Amino acid sequence: MWAALQNLFRIESIRKKIFVTLGLLFIARVGLQVPLPGVDYAAFKTYLGGNRGGGAFDEVLSLFTTLSGGNLKMPVLFALGILPYITSSIIFSLLTKVIPSLEALSKEGAAGQKKINQYSRMLTVPICVFQGFAICYSVFQGMASQTVAVPVTLENGQEGLQQVFAVSGGFSFFGFALPAVLGMTAGTIFLMWLGEQITAHGIGNGVSLLIVAGIVSDLPAMFVSMFEEAIEDRTFILKAVVLLGVYCAMVLGIVYMTKGQRRIPIQQAKLMKGRRMMGGARHYLPVKLNMANVMPVIFASALMTLPLTIAAAITGENLNFYGGWWYMVLFSGLILFFAFFWTSLMFQPTEMANNLKEHGSFIPGIRPGKKTADFLEKVMTHITLVGAVCLTGVAVVPMLITEELDASVYTQSFMGGTGILIVVGVTLDLVDQLNASLLQREYQGFMSAGAAKKGARR
Repeated sequence: MWAALQNLFRIESIRKKIFVTLGLLFIARVGLQVPLPGVDYAAFKTYLGGNRGGGAFDEVLSLFTTLSGGNLKMPVLFALGILPYITSSIIFSLLTKVIPSLEALSKEGAAGQKKINQYSRMLTVPICVFQGFAICYSVFQGMASQTVAVPVTLENGQEGLQQVFAVSGGFSFFGFALPAVLGMTAGTIFLMWLGEQITAHGIGNGVSLLIVAGIVSDLPAMFVSMFEEAIEDRTFILKAVVLLGVYCAMVLGIVYMTKGQRRIPIQQAKLMKGRRMMGGARHYLPVKLNMANVMPVIFASALMTLPLTIAAAITGENLNFYGGWWYMVLFSGLILFFAFFWTSLMFQPTEMANNLKEHGSFIPGIRPGKKTADFLEKVMTHITLVGAVCLTGVAVVPMLITEELDASVYTQSFMGGTGILIVVGVTLDLVDQLNASLLQREYQGFMSAGAAKKGARR
């Protein structure tokens, strides 16, 4: 592994891509410290420090903050993160499967996909405006109306406290809400551009890396929180060991689940062209164990929290919804449902069977056409069931353990199944790309057995 890391920085092109990626990610993190117009950033941080809260609405904010790479609880330039663009991409992914014109456009190759990406960018702007106003009036308005005691240096040089409003001039539409929405929209568009630049000139998928950077940035706070709790309560040391062990076990499980696949053998028909026999090659059609990735957990979490969030907005009370067998049963059932729903949209057995038939390929022992489609659908159903059960375990087990051990907010948010799935999935994809770059230049990759001993070949 260390030899492979050294090889990465020996190759000038890869080294340049790594530095470009790190530099653009650094810019994205700096934007999370730039306050919106009229905001007293210190006052907002002080307010949040004394009002950590809980309940349905705070859990929704934590979920969307994990998915966005931003911080929906702070009035900063990149508060919305990349969430509006992700929402737009998901919408078009679903529409592509139900609208014939978009489906035909997606089959035109790179040109069609480029056009769909352009539509996604256009839809991102109105989503930004809608989500920006929603956050302003549901999160920032209540904070802005509060006075906060902020530490200041008095004229005599001594330290003191001063009561200030979080927003200068108070909360108003033209004074704060409109400029804030415009600022957050510009921030999201800039993040979207950063993600595209990382994808084009760096390493890995830019949007995914922006989300992972937001999740991993909470890791130091989690360790600090666990260390502070261990100092106050020595019995927490055992809990910390259990939590770390569970986290490592979940990471290993997700790696196997992400890499797991069923390889269906595909035989190419033999054709006689002139005096030469063409075709006859044998290859495989990989069917992933978890084709839906993290989407079922996202949909299930959003659907579970939405009714209670609406109830909290109507009643004015921040309701708590975690815990109880009914919640775990409903949550698990929704994950199973959305796993099959998403896979059935993205995996089309009839279309795949027709493509195999048109290209002169077939599954050994299975007749082309409808029999092949039925076989593929049966395989998809069986493997999706196993993957959905594993995905449910990944989402529910950390939640049960952290609740049982009474872990801190930082620990619960970092060990949530959604965050672990995203981090592990993106990391595996990044490692695969780095391996491909090294092997292309005849260097040993991360997964090579001899990488640790042999190092580079030249």
